[in-house]
Amino acid sequence: MIETKNFQGPPNNISPPITAGAWSFGPVGGYFLTESLRLNPNGKVTGYDHPNERSWRIENYRLLILAEDGTITWRTVETFKDKDGLINVVLENPVSTQTRFILKQNTHQLAPLETPTTKPTDSAAQSPLSGISDAEFLFPSNLEVTPVRINKVLLVGSYLTALYHEQLHTLHPETDFDYIPYNFVSALPDTPPSPPSDYSFQYLQIPLCSVLSDRVIWGFRFNENGFARTILEDAYSVIDTMLASAMIYNEQHGMLTFVSNFIVPQISTASSLNERGGSNDLITLTQKLNDYLREKITTYKNSYLLNVDTITSTIGKRYILDDTIYFHSHGAVACQDWDDFGSIARNEPIPPLKTVYPVKKEAFLDAIFRQMVTAYRTIRQIDQVKAVVFSLDNTLWRGQLSENYRLGYQPWPRTDGWPLGLWGAIHSLRARGILVAICSKDDYDYVKSRWDDVVEPKLLSLDDFSSVKINRLPKTQNLAEICQEFNIEPKNMLFVDANPVEHAAVVSALPGIRVIGGNPYLTRRILLWSAETQIVHRVGKSGKQAQIIHEQARTEDKRSSMDGSEFLTPLNCEVSFINIKSTEQAEFERTLELTNESNQFNTSGQHWSFENIADFLKSGGKILTFMAKDNFTDYGLVGALYLKGTEIVQYVMTRHLPETGVEEFAIAEAVQFLRYIHQGETNITATIKETAHNTPCRDVYIRSGFQEAPSQNGIRRFILDSKDTPKFSLHIKKA
Repeated sequence: MIETKNFQGPPNNISPPITAGAWSFGPVGGYFLTESLRLNPNGKVTGYDHPNERSWRIENYRLLILAEDGTITWRTVETFKDKDGLINVVLENPVSTQTRFILKQNTHQLAPLETPTTKPTDSAAQSPLSGISDAEFLFPSNLEVTPVRINKVLLVGSYLTALYHEQLHTLHPETDFDYIPYNFVSALPDTPPSPPSDYSFQYLQIPLCSVLSDRVIWGFRFNENGFARTILEDAYSVIDTMLASAMIYNEQHGMLTFVSNFIVPQISTASSLNERGGSNDLITLTQKLNDYLREKITTYKNSYLLNVDTITSTIGKRYILDDTIYFHSHGAVACQDWDDFGSIARNEPIPPLKTVYPVKKEAFLDAIFRQMVTAYRTIRQIDQVKAVVFSLDNTLWRGQLSENYRLGYQPWPRTDGWPLGLWGAIHSLRARGILVAICSKDDYDYVKSRWDDVVEPKLLSLDDFSSVKINRLPKTQNLAEICQEFNIEPKNMLFVDANPVEHAAVVSALPGIRVIGGNPYLTRRILLWSAETQIVHRVGKSGKQAQIIHEQARTEDKRSSMDGSEFLTPLNCEVSFINIKSTEQAEFERTLELTNESNQFNTSGQHWSFENIADFLKSGGKILTFMAKDNFTDYGLVGALYLKGTEIVQYVMTRHLPETGVEEFAIAEAVQFLRYIHQGETNITATIKETAHNTPCRDVYIRSGFQEAPSQNGIRRFILDSKDTPKFSLHIKKA
């Protein structure tokens, strides 16, 4: 059913039947711009992408085609059938009535559309070259579990950002977008269009042409000695100044900010073949500017670079960038200007741009927004993967070890291609602080004896894994034990296995666990490119966690052979404390990371954003963090107590620390710290909000000598009387 002004009825009652199929569209007497334009019953124009033709309606029995802003671009002048019996609709522009376009019925519309009698098979329905979308390729969604809504985005930038603002409103109506033009060095308004707290993040795009200036258009000047160097040094200064102005909301309100880098021109601008890639080449200059911009962004808190140049390279700069038409530093998406659609007389009409330069604008915009969303997911640590567990056969290598790698039977399956790629991916995960393990239903001694035969070249060893479960037990049991060893929940574990039967069994036994591995050509990309396996900052923990797991195992082995005091006293456990007063402190990033990854030892279950913690500190809150070490290892920063007034608001601690009494020792230090601030004996309070996961910390205040008070609104309350001192283990020393 179609319902417009002065018309209501089914599509086949419209004369001409404009919703029946695709139409050719273009200037009268010129080339058709498209042969696939469709006027959909929902009022949208599809099959042809241009801001001047976005929707349609019938008013007073005339066809109207409307632009993105709702203004009328075209209206019907006349309708007729040509000599072939095809319907032609002549359209004029209301402002420039001499500019006329035509909608021409395609030949195939003369015959009624046939409905297939059989459903096409999957192989027939999908083009072998279709694959996955560019956005999904670059930013995989395979590990996403929790949906995230981006409520409002502040866009700050030039022509490219204006395109985002114009198009993303339509593509993502669930998100509100505010836009502040920023083309040159200038001050932003004192306040953004909406309250800063309303924005999920700010997206900043500094225009390359403003940074390089118009001087680069006079290409012959690059032959002058020192010209390129002057351009580069001036560009650095412009970046400094424009960032200082554009980051005002970040600095004043701690607003999460993403900064787009510059799109590198797609071909050399050097004056000679010999100079390509040299200091006079705009490609080289832009790459240096991107390096400088990245370094500069690291000096701001809660701000991160988004590599738009990578997006254009992956999709193909020939399908996006306008430097084949415009000057090299313009750095925008190619489009055909309105004046080139026939309004200006030419001896030879200009053909549609897409006939020579097809533009993948929708794919580009889709990837741009997807990049924003995945970066946001990483920063908020949504669905974070803390451990990846690998099976062996048909997962870490091709085929089965016992069947395909028998001694004396050659050739064995090749190891190049995806097996080598997966071995490298494992080391990349370790570098990010993600734990890796093996879970395989096989004989351990046999696998160990044959490992070097199969893993060739020897880029991976069993010692690279924090846990190795190779036995005849069910994989579900082994995975549950790995969760206990790593002190993580199944929802933070990813299992890689080629067997779909195992997938089903594991998911059923361990709700929340994620599984991949059916298609080995997808595995490496999912592991390394997904937002859920990225880390925000590489801090002391990254890459060290596996060592801590190993040392923890050694500690537990020694504990099992000794009684408590005999074990703890010679352990020489030392704890040092740092008071976090500002987000500028070096330990802040690790504190934020620890807080947001702690679920089991987390007295409130709360996770914090950078902005929330910044406000907490500004309003008088304090964060007392602590580091621990013993004879076995240096564990780094392992815990944090959030303090306000005389209350311990929240207490978080890693679960990778041996049970040595450190948690009570830290509470005792926090009590002493608060009583020192408040000058004397003071009642100290604390709270615990029980969650489904924080069982390990529910008695920590009782163990420290606090008394439990009546609960309020489901929150457990504890108090340490001003006359009381907290309990703690005497074998621990303060460093």
